Amino acid sequence: MLSARSLFQEIVDNDDSFRLFCSIAASGEAQGGWENGRIAALLPASMRELAPKVARHGADEDKHGRIFQALMRKRGLTPTDVPVATDYTALLERRGIGLTHDKLRRDQPLTERDIVVYLSHSRVTEQRASDQMLMLTKHFGDHPELGKAVRMISHDEDNHLAYCHEELLRLARAGHGRVIQRTLRECAHAEIVVYREVSLAVMAHMGRILEWPAAKSAALAAGIRAVYGYERLAGWRRMVSLRMPERRNALGGPATTAPEFA
Repeated sequence: MLSARSLFQEIVDNDDSFRLFCSIAASGEAQGGWENGRIAALLPASMRELAPKVARHGADEDKHGRIFQALMRKRGLTPTDVPVATDYTALLERRGIGLTHDKLRRDQPLTERDIVVYLSHSRVTEQRASDQMLMLTKHFGDHPELGKAVRMISHDEDNHLAYCHEELLRLARAGHGRVIQRTLRECAHAEIVVYREVSLAVMAHMGRILEWPAAKSAALAAGIRAVYGYERLAGWRRMVSLRMPERRNALGGPATTAPEFA
């Protein structure tokens, strides 16, 4: 029977598939670290109080990238090229979601509206990251090779999600509510499409590496499309709701290090 645990265990047990998985994850985290670092540097004067939190977010993402790199090194593996079709961040940008890399490369301050867009985009993508890491922690939190890493990353992703909720609610009270809700909906609808396409691409690559039979690959693809169908109908709503988190000021302190991995 196919299950998330058995599927991921199969990927982890094979060096080539594990290398691809960690390379994709490390690349995405590194991109997130760079983006948050640039946003922290370009915050408008009226929102400079956010700089330590945005920088902390970026530092966490950089740390996650180093963790995935370290997991590969422990097996004597080196990163592999990330297939274009599996680049979640680039595909979202191509759909006009979030702040473009071209804008972030300029040395021009961002606007308050840019920061609303950034936080709304982050609220959606951090929901996905939090859900995925919760699943991995459930199945692999005690794994001798992966357990410490997935628990640490999951904790950070929950902090990132809490931070997005809290800051967006603050901005909504300051008069940005309509823009926030509209942007959240646009981001959520685009993200579920990108997530479907990336998931299909990743599974196709894994299938070739692990030599899955056609029936297994077809079943996995059907499952991915079924999840998309649910998210398109109703599941996207979990990505656009806002509530005050239990973890207040979740990014208010310095970033934690990961000396055992980095």
